[in-house]
Amino acid sequence: MNVELITREDLLQFKAELMQELKQVLHQPTQQAKQWMKSADVRKLLNISPGTLQNLRINGTLRFTKIGGIFYYKAQDITKILEGNGTV
Repeated sequence: MNVELITREDLLQFKAELMQELKQVLHQPTQQAKQWMKSADVRKLLNISPGTLQNLRINGTLRFTKIGGIFYYKAQDITKILEGNGTV
């Protein structure tokens, strides 16, 4: 059994690389920049379950707008959370 040690520096480097990739995904020029995202898009981007997304809504971590049973989230709010600015 091989054991690999992960140092704090490794984790910080991983975080920096992940943040850079997420920023690129969120800021990719498209036909029209998406200002609002649906739940499925947010879950895919953050790699979280529907229950986790619901908890983020309930505890106020992630603001949302509900229209006709569909939840919408601002892309900039998700970016703020990913950058570590806490709640939006």
